[in-house]
Amino acid sequence: MTHLKRLRLRALAPFRLLVVAALVLAGCHREPVAEPAAATSVISISQRNEPSDLDPALAPLPDDFFIIRALSEGLVLPAMPGDSGPTPGAASSWDVSADRLVWTFHLRPGLKWSNGEPLVAQDFVDSFRRVRSPSTPAPRAELFDPVSEFSAPDPYTVVARLNQPNDHLLEYAASGPWIPVNLRVVSRWGRAWTRPEHFVGNGPYVLAEWTPHQRIVVRRNPLFRDPALVRVGELRFLHFDDGNAEDRAFRTGQVDVTMSVPVDRLPAYRQENPSPLHSAPLAETRYLAFNTQRPPLDRPEVRRALSLAIDRDALVRDVLRAGQQPAYSLGPNLNGASLSQSGDAENSLSPSNEARRILAAAGFPDGRGFPALELAGWSGNAGNQVLQAVQQMWRERLGINVTLVSREARVHLAALQNGQFDIALVARIPWVEDPRDVLDTFASGNPNNYPHWQDTLYDRLMRSGDLLAAEARLDAALPGTPLYFNRHNWLMRARVGGWRENGRWERSYLSLRVEGR
Repeated sequence: MTHLKRLRLRALAPFRLLVVAALVLAGCHREPVAEPAAATSVISISQRNEPSDLDPALAPLPDDFFIIRALSEGLVLPAMPGDSGPTPGAASSWDVSADRLVWTFHLRPGLKWSNGEPLVAQDFVDSFRRVRSPSTPAPRAELFDPVSEFSAPDPYTVVARLNQPNDHLLEYAASGPWIPVNLRVVSRWGRAWTRPEHFVGNGPYVLAEWTPHQRIVVRRNPLFRDPALVRVGELRFLHFDDGNAEDRAFRTGQVDVTMSVPVDRLPAYRQENPSPLHSAPLAETRYLAFNTQRPPLDRPEVRRALSLAIDRDALVRDVLRAGQQPAYSLGPNLNGASLSQSGDAENSLSPSNEARRILAAAGFPDGRGFPALELAGWSGNAGNQVLQAVQQMWRERLGINVTLVSREARVHLAALQNGQFDIALVARIPWVEDPRDVLDTFASGNPNNYPHWQDTLYDRLMRSGDLLAAEARLDAALPGTPLYFNRHNWLMRARVGGWRENGRWERSYLSLRVEGR
């Protein structure tokens, strides 16, 4: 049974809903208030990639939202391990109509922005409309697609009217782009509104310092809806270019929580008692995007040959060695597990021989005449070792050579979006636990369609809602080739309590604490 079939059979949990209405109350501008670091404890957290933006409408990377979720809060919060679903945030409750087309979110009374202005329903509605505006270059505006209209009938109620019933609506509402911004502050400062001296949010912390490529410091927001939930006075996000530097910082006490662990250090940390090593599955698929607008990658048979020549079992067993699972389908991976694989059944036969046969039939026997291509990834990531392994497999099994290229994460993302690559590593992380959100990224015209693939059959299947057939078409055409389902391995000191993150790289800082205080 495929993953999508299992999703269809899964029982739907009952949902509550909240209405939030608006009325923008103008107040006197005051600079954000932050409690000094000396007031209480500090936790230092590794931040691998420099944030591209701290505007939730414009931020493209999960790393950006590590910071944004400390500073701002949406109507509902993402589900963390142990939760049955998204939990109340700025909204204390919600209702849904009998036909499931109208969701009403009820705001908590007395909400404030960090500059002291009242936070009302219209602030949410205006923020949502800003993301959907054609003038806003929002990378994930489609996360509002289920909603046809937002309204704020009063200052404490936000109403979302849907195009059709969608039982994943709360997950959409918990996603990053649904986090509100203070548009009066945005209007006053423009893109500079995210600087520490201007930033205004509604989250548990306020932005105290941002030194690019060094550190970001956030401090407790005394105007947060429930200050008692914020038990750590200061979070320091420290920038590291690679896992080895991060590991040294952990061992010397500079960092309390890391982003990753070097593979060669895993055995030592596993043997420590108690061990600082933590591990959890991710709903993240790593795959190679083929630029289908560039010959010979525009030919499905060439893409299939390249795909078949990759030994995914060897990648996870010999290169990654950290609990990852081989992936054979580009379809949804929502649970961070090795799902029933529907793609590339030929991998279980003689993949190397079949790959050589297909490539020869395409006009490149033993790789002769195959053009020089680049295989790109981003710096400071275990994926670099994966790309080296893929490079070697293609050389030995197909007789072709590719040049490895490594870029900063946001530069790599821009190249994917602009089509300035041949073959590139992609980390696909679903924003919501909805198979459509994953499959939509391969539809024609989608800004996250990194292979720049256009397929009328696939588009038609997606429009009709036949997601199973769309998944099968995707695995047959191979605009990209899946490599593995990722796993998060990180180090954390025993002094850190209440750390919560889910398989979509989302975090909650509300339960965070320093043990013994």
